[in-house]
Order: sequence, then structure tokens, then C-alpha cells
Amino acid sequence: MTTKDNSNPPDHSGQVAPSERHKVIDPVCGMSVDPDKTPHHAQHGGDAFHFCSARCLERFQADPDKYLSPKLSSKGKEEVPVPQGTIYTCPMHPQIRQEGPGACPICGMALEPELPSEDDSEAKNEITSVGRKFWTASLLALPVVILAMAPHLGLWQAPAWSPWAELVLASVVVLWGGSAFFSRFWTSLRNRSPNMYTLIGLGVGVAYGYSVVALLMPGLFPPAFRGMDGRIGLYFEPAAVIVALVLLGEWLELRARHRTSDAVRALLGLAPKTARRIGKDGDEHDVPLESVEKGDRLRVRPGEKIPVDGVVIEGRSSVDESMLTGEPMPVEKTADDPLTGGTLNQTGSLVMQAEKVGSETLLAQIVQLVANAQRTRAPLQRLADRVANWFVPAVVLAAVLTFALWAWLGPDPRLAFALINAVAVLIIACPCALGLATPISVMVATGRGAQMGVLFRDAEAIETLEKIDVLVVDKTGTLTLGKPKLTDVVALGDEDDNKIVSMAAALERGSEHPLAAAILAGAKDRELSLPETANFQSHTGQGVSAELEGTTAALGNRALMDARNISINDSAAAQADALRRDGKTVMFLAINDALAGLLAVADPIKDTTAEALKALRAEDVEVIMLTGDNATTANAVAKKLGIERVEADVQPADKARIVEELKASGRRVAMAGDGVNDAPALAAADVGIAMGQGTDIAMESAKLTLVKGDLRKIVQARALSRATVRNIRQNLFFAFVYNTLGIPLAAGLLYPWTGWLLSPVVAALAMSLSSVSVISNALRLRIVPLPHQEPVSEKA
Repeated sequence: MTTKDNSNPPDHSGQVAPSERHKVIDPVCGMSVDPDKTPHHAQHGGDAFHFCSARCLERFQADPDKYLSPKLSSKGKEEVPVPQGTIYTCPMHPQIRQEGPGACPICGMALEPELPSEDDSEAKNEITSVGRKFWTASLLALPVVILAMAPHLGLWQAPAWSPWAELVLASVVVLWGGSAFFSRFWTSLRNRSPNMYTLIGLGVGVAYGYSVVALLMPGLFPPAFRGMDGRIGLYFEPAAVIVALVLLGEWLELRARHRTSDAVRALLGLAPKTARRIGKDGDEHDVPLESVEKGDRLRVRPGEKIPVDGVVIEGRSSVDESMLTGEPMPVEKTADDPLTGGTLNQTGSLVMQAEKVGSETLLAQIVQLVANAQRTRAPLQRLADRVANWFVPAVVLAAVLTFALWAWLGPDPRLAFALINAVAVLIIACPCALGLATPISVMVATGRGAQMGVLFRDAEAIETLEKIDVLVVDKTGTLTLGKPKLTDVVALGDEDDNKIVSMAAALERGSEHPLAAAILAGAKDRELSLPETANFQSHTGQGVSAELEGTTAALGNRALMDARNISINDSAAAQADALRRDGKTVMFLAINDALAGLLAVADPIKDTTAEALKALRAEDVEVIMLTGDNATTANAVAKKLGIERVEADVQPADKARIVEELKASGRRVAMAGDGVNDAPALAAADVGIAMGQGTDIAMESAKLTLVKGDLRKIVQARALSRATVRNIRQNLFFAFVYNTLGIPLAAGLLYPWTGWLLSPVVAALAMSLSSVSVISNALRLRIVPLPHQEPVSEKA
């Protein structure tokens, strides 16, 4: 029997560090283990293995091959096993769900995990691959366009080798760059589910296939196929250009989908990777987070994140729960107080007992809520698919009828006329204008929005924003500035306001509490000098005291005043109550055991908030406040802003639930917020609106970001949304009218009366002009006037 040597690698000198020389790797969790110190060992296949904990040993004994026989991918890299039960779904058809990877039976796209992992290297590799394919296809398609169009523009006479060069270049673009599109095209036919790939495959395939046959076997075509120069028209350039444009769209789509998943990855990153477990013998060691079980005792040191949900057993500390509540004030934690995984321990050391682990934690539930809400279907894409459901069969049917009628009733050579007109129908119906109608308007609108500080994530946000009739807003950081500020100073004795502030700031100097920071900032704004302190004392849950320039001073809540037998008269108590009703936190300052003043700290309302809410109400948009703050503060802010409905003391899941309830009642809901706790509601809303100064997770969960956090920009964004949707409808109308008129003309409807036929060359030109007209119409969005903004000049 031998000891399995998974030892640590040597350093650059070729020697193993002395402290690491006898350590091996735990095959389950990958941690370094000293075989002489750990009591956890196992034998397998004649080898001895050593483990950091009993849990890792149990996992290994249950299935040794799982940890000793990693599978290799087709590229020779170690493949991370997919956890059993992992659900995969289609990005285009979220109703498709299955256990394990595969292909979508509707569109043929590769399924992706319903819940992204922190490791996004595979997604980034796919984005890089498609981007590289787009640029290569574009560089090859450009000379094809030049070779094909230059003779028509009179720039030169096409040399004999020109068609063959077009064939070679276009073949690479179509057969290599467009191979995935043809695969999805075939899947859509096999499953009888027409979609955009059906249109793309049909248009590109007919244009390219016809051109190949015309070049290689020109004798099959009668004179009617030939131009004035006796040559047969080739259509390699539209085939190559369409493939390059579709690759561009797919590249941009992959990047957008990856950004959408960034919110979930960021949420997953909030949890620490390890936890410090306390054994039954009192020994402490770090273990992977996955190894933590219910009932484990864990130590959380200052500055560390809480690993899982649980309860405090020993210790006292302040915990930053802003990721949960959105409120900047840390929460004092002592024995029996609950703890939430992902929150930040600030000042003291805590011993906790794990109660919820893995998918049961609140953070894991938030992750799942965000991921589920993001699995929505863009209405504009659904419209395109509905159109494709009848448009594709209609075009094919029109081409078949054209061929049949010309073969039956047309003049000689009947088959030649039948083929040329059927090809003209298919080429003129190529979905360029229809495909560009939505994305080009979205692209222009997105750029216009960015110029005015509004960042749209996708087309769905642009389309839906104009339809919202209720705006749900978080309080802290959305309606307010998001940081406490010294708002009121009330001198009650002989001292003036500046003396009150300077003494309070001196007492709070060195504290990391947000209230202390607000008082210190107030003293700095007043350019006050602070007296030196002596005999400083901190009174837990009450405040602080010290000696200042020969006087005794104390700053804190009423409990501190009572403990020091400092009386608060009715007038001072009334003033304190009035400040509290206004949503402010009040602190009492006593000098020489006599009440000297009051200081109030609050999170001020943004200067632009009242104007923004007034404008939204004028557009019949109801405003509802959802906040994790207490009801007193929330109602005080709501009263100032004229908000009638307030939901206070709500958790992240409650916010998402309320948004879902509003949607279920038929309302179109927008949610504006800035914190991690707002992420589920932002993702669940029809339109999530994040503040630019908020957390990255909030911005990744939202579909719209206000760069400067100015709610007035929502009014502008709604106006831009209305203009964009109107522009898209105009483009779609033009595309349908173009096809409604173009297909009959290409079929030869006028031939019996005029003798006029639409050649495939003219059909290709009409197809290009239709795209140009759609683009030109979309560019008008650059100059559309918006509220609170001067009209934009043409130069803009």
C-alpha cells in the first residue's frame, strides 16, 4: 500500500517550501492537508488518501471515482462535471427546459444552464469565436461586393476571373460563416417551426445556390436569364453580406445575453468561497463553503462575509446588511440574533451556528429570483416569430405558384421564365428589411438614450417603457441621496450650533458608524476645529462619552441620557419627536451632565425627485414606495413627495412578490432601485430601472440605467420609447408593404399587360433599397425632440 502523493508543487527554485513539504491535496475540496495531523484517512486502489474534514471523507467514500477520474473534453481540457439535476433552457425559447445540455427542438440553438455559474469562460470563448467569425466574414464579403457592384457603377469592366473570385470568397463566408444558420434552418424545417433562421437560410441558400449553378453550368439557362452583355446575373454578394450581418446580430446578442447573466454571477460572488468551521475539539480550520452543513459552528472575523444563514451563538458586532435591506446603517448583532449569508461583519468577532446552507440561503433564493425573472421573452422577438410563422410559408408558396403558373401558362421557354420569376420572388422577399426593422431603430434609440444619460439594455425595455402605468421605487439611493447627512442642529443651552457640532464630532472621531461619518462631514463642511478627547468610553447600544477641554460630554440616544441621569424637558422631547416624525435619527448631546443640544441625521431627498414624480403623475403613472426602512421614516419621505402607497420593512423577496402581484392584476410595472436587495424586483418588473450610482448587481439586473440617478430621465426615456416604438412600426409597415407589392411584381403579375418582368438583378437592388429606406427612417430618431431637452440639431 502506498500513500497517494498529491503534494504541493515546488517553487521556482525547484524546492518545496518547508511548511508545505509534507502536505497533500484533499481530492474532494482541493485544500492542503498535513497527513500527520488530520485524523481523516481512506484507502482506495492500494493508495492512501487524506482529507481536511469528516465530510470530505464521507463524500470520497461514497463515490471515489467521481474525484479521481475527471473527464476530458474534446479539446483535451478537464471538464467540470455538470451537477445532477441541472436544468438547461433555450435563450430564444425559455419554455424549453430539460435536465442536462442539448439542442433546442424549436430553433436548434444550444441550450444553456438556467442558472449561470461564476465561471463564465465558456460564454466568453463563444462570444470571441462568433466575433472573430463576423470580422472574417465581413473582410471576405467586402471584396465580393466591390467585384459585383463596380461594373454596374461604371467603375470598370469585370474581368473574366471576377465571378470565380466571388465564388471562392462567398463560399467561405456562406458555407463556413453561415454553417450554423443552415443547421438551424434545417432544424426549423424538420420540427415544422418557422423562425428567423428559416428566413435567413431560405434567402441565403437560394441566392448562393442559384449563383453557383449559374456560374458552373450556364448552359442550363436560356437567353432570358442573360443580361445585355450575355452573362447570367450572379448573386454572391447579397448571400455573403446577409451572412455577415446576421453574424453581427448574433455577436451583439451573445454579448447582451452575457451581460444579462452578469447580475447572477455578481450575486453568486457575494458569498465567500470558504468558511471557518469550529470542530468539536475546538480546533478551527477553513473549509469550502459547499462543505458547510446545518448545525456547524462557524467563526466570522471582522471584515469577513457571513458564509451562510444562521444565528449568533457568541460575540457582538455590527453587520452591514445593505445588500439585504438597501439601508446604509449597520445592524448590531448579539447572541440569538439572525445572520444572513453574504452580509459583511464589520467590527467584532462572531461565532454562529449554520441553519440554512446551499440553495436554502436567502442569497441563493435572491439569485434564483433574478435568474427566473430574466428568462423572459422580448415582445418584439415574439412578434418577429409570429410574422415568420406565416411569412415564410407564404413566400415559399408564392414562389411555387409563380413557377407552376409560368410553366403552365407562360410563353416559351416556359420553364426558363418559371425559374427566373420564382428566383426573383425568393430574392425580393429576402428578409433584410424585415430583419432590420426592429434592431436598427433600437440601435439608434440606444445611442440617443446614452447621449442623455439613459442606458437601455435591450429592445424589450424600449418597447415596454411607454406602456408602464405604475412605478415602484426604492427609497434609499433612489428617492434619496443614499447616505446620511447632518440636517438639523438644535442648541438648547448657552452653546451655539457650531460648538454643538464640534463637540459631537470630537466624540465621534475615530468611529466607523455612518451616523458618526455624517456628523464629522457636517463639522468639515462648517470648517470647525475639533477639541482633543480624553477618557473616551463607548456605551454599547447607547452612545459615547469623553472629556473635552475640561468638560464631560456624552452623545447618544435617550437611553444614554437616562443612564447618566440627564433630564430631557418636555420642549426638547417635543422637538426630538418632531424630527423623528420627519424621518430623521436624533442624538442628544450633554455637556457637564446637562442637555446642551440635539443633532438630527437623515438621508436627504434628491433635489430632482419631487419634480420627476410630479411629471410622472401627470402622465397617469402611479408611484409606489417599497423600502426595507422602518415605516416612520418611509411615511415621512412619502408625505413630502406626495406618494400615497408605502410598503415598509420589506425583504427582497417581498419586493419581487409585490411587483409580481401588480403584474398579475394587469398593471405594467417599472421598478426603480439601486441596491442588491432591489435586484429580484428589478428583474421581475416589466422594466427595471437602476441608478447609475447604485450597485453593479442592481444595474445588471435592470433593463434601464439612469447614469446620474435623476428620476426626471424616466420621463425623457418614456418619450424616447414612444418615438422608437412608433418608428419600429413604421419600419415594419414599410417592410410588409414592400413585400406585398414586390412579390407580385417579381412573380410577373404585370407581364400580360405590359410585357415587363422583374429580373433577379432588379429584385436584389430593390431588396437593398428597402433596407436603406428602413435605416434612413430609423436615423430620424437622432433628432426627435424630448421633454426637458432642447431640440437636437441635424448635426447631432
